Amino acid sequence: MVEARNFVGARGILARLNHQLPSPVGKPLIRSAFYFKEALQLILLDRSNPHHQQSQFSSHPLTSQWDIVQKLSAYKAFSEVSPIIQFSNFTCIQTLLEELNGSDRIHIIDFNIGFGGQWSSFMQELAQRRSSVAGSVWLLKITVLASHYSQNDLELQLIQETLSHFASDLNIPFEFNVHCLDSFDPSKLLGMGGEAVAVNLPVASANLSFMALLCLAKQLSPKIVVSVDQGCERSGLPFLQYFLHAFQSSMVLMESIDASGTDQEMTSKIERFLLQPRIESSVLGRHGLDDKMVPWRAHFATMGFVPIRFSNFTETQAECLLKRVSIKGFHVEKRQASLFLCWQHNELVSVSAWRC
Repeated sequence: MVEARNFVGARGILARLNHQLPSPVGKPLIRSAFYFKEALQLILLDRSNPHHQQSQFSSHPLTSQWDIVQKLSAYKAFSEVSPIIQFSNFTCIQTLLEELNGSDRIHIIDFNIGFGGQWSSFMQELAQRRSSVAGSVWLLKITVLASHYSQNDLELQLIQETLSHFASDLNIPFEFNVHCLDSFDPSKLLGMGGEAVAVNLPVASANLSFMALLCLAKQLSPKIVVSVDQGCERSGLPFLQYFLHAFQSSMVLMESIDASGTDQEMTSKIERFLLQPRIESSVLGRHGLDDKMVPWRAHFATMGFVPIRFSNFTETQAECLLKRVSIKGFHVEKRQASLFLCWQHNELVSVSAWRC
């Protein structure tokens, strides 16, 4: 009904679903249905009242210190019960280190920094270079491109303070800057002599089209672009098929979390503060775009990017990582020059690297 823009009919169905699914409690199928129902409801509310109040279960926008603490707690819990974050971070970091080997001035452009934990690990690896033939790094810069950025963004302030202190402890010269993506001029970052530029561009970043972000990234002349696809994005599908694929992916992710044996309270926190915002952003973002979309990998090819094949070391270490996970059912697959983390033969996340 939403795809056909029959919003009157959609509201009637949602009224029944709200009665049948009042809260995200039950098996993964039920919980996933609840969150996707909520995302569809946001589409309808946005159409009828742009200033509507979100439901008690909707987890964004997160602005208060309490919200950030809860989100950090959920992120930590998720990293402990699922190998997704470790797999993504390790694969990206190892590939960056290999491509940037020998560079003493590194500039990371990050379109979606998350909590910045991956860059702490990156710094640790850089610090170990001092005793190796690779030599030391004279400067590490991280520039975050954020949508709707304000100087009072508590989350980014926390990230900056944490990374700055960590770099200081490791004696790595460090700069951290934030630019508002909506008004960003790439020429501001060009002409920085001697810097090796690397871009972190996760799929479904920010509120601009992926093609627009990729065009922006190419103007920065990066040595490498790393891209993490958290939900194995299918933006090339029409909205209905896209929705069903996302629903299935969410359900598989919840099944993998349940298999870890984590308690209901922690599972609910992970879903509320991490998964639900991602679901809502995914559904609302795809609904607002043309149905005739091009798959995101095709955009890389169109822009002249070519995939970087992962080294044997990177692949082996990713597999070794899973051997340390107590839950059975995870495995790594290599396809389309990407590494996929799967659960019971279903894709959870993929990592790819590109150069132009």
